[in-house]
Amino acid sequence: MKLYTLSILAILCLIFGANAFAQDTVKQQRFSFHFQQTVITQNKPAFNAAYSGKNSLSPSAETQSSITSTFYGAARLWPGATAVFNPELSGGSGLSKTEGIAGFPNGETFRVNSVAPSIYIARLYLTQMFQWGKEKDTLTDDNNQPAGLQSKRYFSVTAGKFGMADFFDGNQFSHDPRVQFMNWSLMDNGAWDYPANTRGYVLGLYTALGQPTWTLRFALTMSVTQANSSTWDAKIAKANTQTIEFEKRYSIAGQAGTLRLMSFLNNGKMGSYREALQLYPAAPVVDTTQRYGRHKYGFGINADQYLTKDFGVFAKASWNDGHTETWYFTEIDRSLSFGGRLNGTSWHRKDDEVALAFVVNGLSPEHRDYLAAGGYGFIIGDGKLNYSPEMIAEFYYKINAYQKKLWLSPDYQFILHPAYNADRGPVNVFGVRAHVAF
Repeated sequence: MKLYTLSILAILCLIFGANAFAQDTVKQQRFSFHFQQTVITQNKPAFNAAYSGKNSLSPSAETQSSITSTFYGAARLWPGATAVFNPELSGGSGLSKTEGIAGFPNGETFRVNSVAPSIYIARLYLTQMFQWGKEKDTLTDDNNQPAGLQSKRYFSVTAGKFGMADFFDGNQFSHDPRVQFMNWSLMDNGAWDYPANTRGYVLGLYTALGQPTWTLRFALTMSVTQANSSTWDAKIAKANTQTIEFEKRYSIAGQAGTLRLMSFLNNGKMGSYREALQLYPAAPVVDTTQRYGRHKYGFGINADQYLTKDFGVFAKASWNDGHTETWYFTEIDRSLSFGGRLNGTSWHRKDDEVALAFVVNGLSPEHRDYLAAGGYGFIIGDGKLNYSPEMIAEFYYKINAYQKKLWLSPDYQFILHPAYNADRGPVNVFGVRAHVAF
């Protein structure tokens, strides 16, 4: 089915059928049902490249589109227990088969072999919450969240299939490519090689301890058998990940802000860049050095702060050791990003928003030496490398096109030194996003 046909069907559902999904806001809602569809089309004009390799971004002009559709279902089963089920459809492709840029410009694309739309289970998990104290938060009916009251003091346990970004590394202004910045290195801390299968989801256990002004989170999750694959490694004692995050909420001059400190440890059958170079100096292949007992560790700092009720800023910084090959997300070992978002109140479009962000991504010495010698990762590799940090700027304007259910977002990204290569680019990426949600 063509992408535009799926889009038309979603818009018709939005206009004529949204009421069927509406839920009354009650004190303790039993069921919650929501839907989203996001279509992103991006174009890049031709750019200069001194050479190209098998994982390079094509220097020719190119246009590609992606689509995702998600049904969000949640149900309260017994006191404190919520079950979540999210079937999802995705299709289309990123520019150059989603290769050639570490901070890739479309956060809705995946590194999969087929561009045909396919359906899979994105989330299937159960959460049990234990609550105490008299202070309450009022939860609105939202994706995977029935409306109701929740104590500000709680301990929760979640088991099943979920996305790490559902719980970790959140940000008011830079986290969700369906409604905010589209670039991969603006969705999450870029150097966080977060555990996931090819489509971005993971099997595991997540826990959270919540207090009125802070939350402590921890997750123990499974790993995949090969980099960027969808097969789970059954040797859980040898292949697993641990992620911990502390979130502090505060206010400055009456404006809300949040600081998040995260650390992660990934264990599995990963290859070593340095060992690959020692074995094959002229044409290293990191996958040939894979063995159990390898680790990747790192940390991330993530902050957002409202300066006025309509304007807020954010900053993120992350680092990983970069000794072993990237296993899940993208080939970034150091990353710094910052930016801001302004709502349209001052020009009488209070539900619109305009946003601008900047990113600098880098590699560890081992990783850059590997690429310079002609090595390839699963997303970048030009056959050789004139190293320079990858620099990205992104600007978008989000338009409330229909009753806060249909949003249109023109987007522009400027990418200097794609895949850390000063011999290629710069690249200009022009895009438009249509997002339906109800």
